[in-house]
Amino acid sequence: MKVRIKTKEEIKRIREAGRILAECHREIAKMIGPGITTLEIDAFVESFLAKRGAKAEQKGYHGFPFATCASVNDVVCHGFPGDRKLALGDIVTIDIVVGKNGWMADSAWSYRIGQVSAEAEKLLTTTERALMAGIAQAVPGNKIGDIGYAVQHVAQAANIGIVKPLIGHGIGQSMHEAPDVPNFGRPRTGVTLRPGMVITIEPIFTGGETGAVLWEDDGWTIRTADGSLGAHYEHTLAITEDGPLVLTDGE
Repeated sequence: MKVRIKTKEEIKRIREAGRILAECHREIAKMIGPGITTLEIDAFVESFLAKRGAKAEQKGYHGFPFATCASVNDVVCHGFPGDRKLALGDIVTIDIVVGKNGWMADSAWSYRIGQVSAEAEKLLTTTERALMAGIAQAVPGNKIGDIGYAVQHVAQAANIGIVKPLIGHGIGQSMHEAPDVPNFGRPRTGVTLRPGMVITIEPIFTGGETGAVLWEDDGWTIRTADGSLGAHYEHTLAITEDGPLVLTDGE
């Protein structure tokens, strides 16, 4: 699949979707806490987006039935929202793809429910730090492998597992475009980053060192194989002459 270079106007449209998505995450951060269910969060997100003329693109994508992916504790990705009330010490990742006027932005964030364990805190801070390390490498002339290596290095230094089958990707008018953006790699290898490329970077880590995961029978939910916690942080960004431009941070 060919990498599509976006114009400045097209990047502005993706950024519009990204601003709505960032605002949605800010509202989730205010409401999330003990006693709320991920089904309630899912309903809020769908309503929030509709009021802004946007939609949750993953609903209906290959049959996915919800507006969000809601992954709690040992679920690392693609979890179904449910009616279990969140409890103190849980961690939950809310992953949303927003479409607005035909253009998409994608962002996931892992939330603490009150004070979490030292193990959870280490996993969350490491995963978020890996996202920022990957973004720092998203400059013209670097390669996809430079991003993956930066993400991988943070995980390995902390003895944290990398879920290697789950990767970042290009995005624009389709949810998943070229190029693939793995969370591991070798420096100076892979596709060269050029201005106008729009990609997601999304480290997905586990508390266990192997990063091994299992798919459940629903075909979507992915859990850690060893029962350890999972975390997932993601931004959509554009490669520009001036460096990485994060499109889902609300700026």
